[in-house]
Amino acid sequence: MLSTPVTPAVGSASTIVDVTPKQLDGYAKLIYEKIGVTISPQKTTLLSNRLRRRLRATGLATYDDYYKLLKNAAASDPEWEAFLQEVTTHETYLFRDQIHWDWLRDKFVPEIVAEQKAGKRQAKLRVWSAACSTGDEATTIACCLADRLPAMPAWQVEIVGTDVGAGAVAQAQQGAFRERAMRLVPKAYRQRFFDKGTDGACASLKSDYRKLLKFKPHNLLEPLAEQPFDLVVLKNVLIYFDAASKKRVLTQIKRVLRPGGYLITGAAEGVSDLVGEFESTQGWLHRWPGGK
Repeated sequence: MLSTPVTPAVGSASTIVDVTPKQLDGYAKLIYEKIGVTISPQKTTLLSNRLRRRLRATGLATYDDYYKLLKNAAASDPEWEAFLQEVTTHETYLFRDQIHWDWLRDKFVPEIVAEQKAGKRQAKLRVWSAACSTGDEATTIACCLADRLPAMPAWQVEIVGTDVGAGAVAQAQQGAFRERAMRLVPKAYRQRFFDKGTDGACASLKSDYRKLLKFKPHNLLEPLAEQPFDLVVLKNVLIYFDAASKKRVLTQIKRVLRPGGYLITGAAEGVSDLVGEFESTQGWLHRWPGGK
């Protein structure tokens, strides 16, 4: 049970009482059941504060009332979406983990181009940015492919970005980024792929490249209704899943990876004992068998 003492919110005129450890435990189990994310005991204060905020926003009287609302809410329910926005992390930025993008540009693209020239594949490429948050990762992929893929207009390229939060997906669809998210983008890429932003955004992805991207809500524990992918990027999210949920997520990924397709994971995801069916060339790079 989540039993870490909860610090009550200060400076509030609200009469909302403190959430109990038992109630917090119930919410943590609900989050796990619905999206597979584990709330650690160290995060109880954060969860408590977020719950207090949602109680004020909804006008509900008790934490039990709010729990019942979420328990019965559909994945598309506005309040469930608002709750997810509160309790899931959206800290992300373009070109995070440079080693992955170096591999994409210098190894992956030349490989698929050689296969296409040898008649081993069509000029089609599909990439899934799983748990894409606000689209920073998917946009990075689009920039790298546009930079290194020769005769880009002749290729059918589709980058699918998914996230469990509809709010994050809506932001991703805008293709606009603040300076903090753009801080690692090479100057040449800024000039080539981005326009000057508006409404507080530092930069906006140009429409020609935004056409490569498609964003939609998706729960990683559920099947994704898409054609097979050549590459799946799943970074910095499985650290919030336990072993059972990680296995469920990887099962869904294997179903949509084409033979010979690649999976990129974060360095600290803890999946080494779950990717035995893959050919792992590096700790973060895994290839689904076949297709050679």
